[in-house]
Amino acid sequence: MKLYGSQTSPYVRRIRLFLADTNCQFIKLNILEDADREILAAMNPTLRIPMLADAEQTIFDSGVIYRYLAAKQEEPALSWYQENQLTVINAVNDSLVMLFQCSRSGLDTNEDKLFYNLQRERIVTSLFVLEQQAANAEFANWRYPAMALYSLLDWIMFRELLELDDYPALLAFANQNQQQPMVAESDPRLG
Repeated sequence: MKLYGSQTSPYVRRIRLFLADTNCQFIKLNILEDADREILAAMNPTLRIPMLADAEQTIFDSGVIYRYLAAKQEEPALSWYQENQLTVINAVNDSLVMLFQCSRSGLDTNEDKLFYNLQRERIVTSLFVLEQQAANAEFANWRYPAMALYSLLDWIMFRELLELDDYPALLAFANQNQQQPMVAESDPRLG
């Protein structure tokens, strides 16, 4: 198996964390460089990472990759509640990625514009829910939802996108899981 992605992507990282004890080659791409963009375009029409190549099968999207790997490894299915937790994590992640890309494109994401306001609102309401769930120790088991949450939080800190001081349970969760398998190797700061 080969996992294609960047060192800095939180979506790639969650899959790397899930594959910590699996024989899988990580192919690091910089999708903004021409040569790596050509690899990406040849494999994935959505031009997004991660991608998993397993024998003759290429799988796109971290959620689909997780379901493929979980079935292959005979992992128990996530509950609908856990699926909803992932949806909340993904909402924060997606909104922050969009704001990050806008900012890197020279746009002022602090402007009072509908698109920016909707993203900020989604981030705040979703982080509030995740804070409550972390305070209730709902991510205590190191399973895929916890891996996705850890990847998000560490990416937020790496990119300095938000101050997380108002979320002590989320900060405690991130600190408690720094020694999990593959966390050090998948650190976005190594990118």
